[in-house]
Amino acid sequence: MHITRADIGHAKGISRVHIDSWKTTYSGIVPQDYLDQLDYESREQQWRKNLSVSQVFVAETSGKQVAGFSTGGKERTGNYGDAVGEVYAIYVLKEYQGRGLGKQLLKPIVDNLQQQDIDELIVLALEDNPACGFYKSLGGKAIGRLEIEIAGTYLGETVFHWKSLKDIRLRIER
Repeated sequence: MHITRADIGHAKGISRVHIDSWKTTYSGIVPQDYLDQLDYESREQQWRKNLSVSQVFVAETSGKQVAGFSTGGKERTGNYGDAVGEVYAIYVLKEYQGRGLGKQLLKPIVDNLQQQDIDELIVLALEDNPACGFYKSLGGKAIGRLEIEIAGTYLGETVFHWKSLKDIRLRIER
């Protein structure tokens, strides 16, 4: 796999990963009606807009197919302090999970945050998301719980926190 910064040409592949990952990861968690109505074309248009304002990284196969993506930056709400970064999303197609891509996709986010003199990190994950184990294995500590609404259903989200990007970097590089 090759990790690179995404450009507009990756929008279609990112939208495919985004929707396919939601359908495999969140089946039985998020209302099925919501998952069934996810639309590749509209998601691609969203990603075209996002790519013009966000740093997004993709994992590409040797055939230049997008197998996963990540995005992150400064924490968006301001509720966790000024010098805190946030992982906005990491998604990997089911067939590529368990191969270390999550760590590889997290690394450029950590690098960018360190260049901005940000040393703490959070990520929000649905409580029943199997990725919670991934964040715990990297030393993330649950520091809070939020509730979000998706398609009329209220779901819990865990806020994972790292006090030091140096610590998470060591775990990524293992």
